[in-house]
Amino acid sequence: MIPTTQDIIDVGQQLFWACLVLSMPTLLTALVVGVAISLIQTVTSIQEMTLTFVPKLIAVVGVVCLAMPWLIEFMTAYYEECMAMFSSYY
Repeated sequence: MIPTTQDIIDVGQQLFWACLVLSMPTLLTALVVGVAISLIQTVTSIQEMTLTFVPKLIAVVGVVCLAMPWLIEFMTAYYEECMAMFSSYY
């Protein structure tokens, strides 16, 4: 069976959704920590640029460590789904 245009669009949409879901924990963590540190810097009038880097780094690494089992499970399920779909074409 030859894949149709709709099949290719579906694969692209699933890929986009998977990238969005996999990147969301780290991006949201960096956003929340960045806004919190910016508020603290504004209130205290400390304008040190490197002050935001270390807390963001620690928070993102922590979230990645905590979410790693879920991220791997999600990627594995996506891979298995794609391979099953691709194998049905030949």
